[in-house]
Amino acid sequence: MEVWHALLLGLIEGLTEYLPVSSTAHLLLTQRLLGVSSTGHTFEVLIQLGAIVALLTVYAGRLWQIATALPSDPTARKFVLSVLLAFLPAAIVGVLGHKIIKEVLFESPLIICLSLVIGGFVLLIVDAIKFDTRYRNVMEIPPSRALGIGLFQCLALVPGVSRSGSTIVGSMLLGVDKRTAAEFSFFLAMPTMAGAFAYDLYKNWDVLTVTDASNIAIGFVAAFISGALVVRYALDFIAARGLSFFGWWRILVGGIGLGALMIGG
Repeated sequence: MEVWHALLLGLIEGLTEYLPVSSTAHLLLTQRLLGVSSTGHTFEVLIQLGAIVALLTVYAGRLWQIATALPSDPTARKFVLSVLLAFLPAAIVGVLGHKIIKEVLFESPLIICLSLVIGGFVLLIVDAIKFDTRYRNVMEIPPSRALGIGLFQCLALVPGVSRSGSTIVGSMLLGVDKRTAAEFSFFLAMPTMAGAFAYDLYKNWDVLTVTDASNIAIGFVAAFISGALVVRYALDFIAARGLSFFGWWRILVGGIGLGALMIGG
């Protein structure tokens, strides 16, 4: 992998991580198009740290308010509990299924492309439904609903499904409005992505090379810059325009991928 490959892939990670289009699918398909790969597929996971830091930077004020309110505010404590409960299902399934995810699912462009297309149609359908929303503030989502959202997030362990897409759709089905669903997916991303980063680094530390580390550092910086831009504007875009744009984008990318597989394998 050359420097410009790492830079491009980092930009793609930051641009797609917090949108319901599947950053993993975009990274894996772009790598196949470029003819590059990473040791144990660690690059795709570890550059997520750049997107995580971008999110933490943008949300630093909100996180500080919640942290300082924990000792005295039951609403803040309930919210933290909700995020942790939503995080647990994917964490457990991800650890148990790590080998299958990395060695089977990550290696199947057919599964990735089909997941993109199917997920695209799901977004179009969900976006067209007028849901009866009960929760319009992330602090109001009860732990029981949060656990349900966490179960939906498990679907994102299949590359192409999208972590943010599955959590946003799951949230909307459970009575959360679009903007709040997207914001809850941001908060849920913090422990989920940090956990995936730490576990993947632990599993692959002994096989990483100096070149791998250099490429990861470049991807980290690119993901941080592009991720910060997306986090600042994604919520307003989703609130104003919904999910249909992302649904059509997924269908386009997945359709092109399926076409390429049919023509050239």
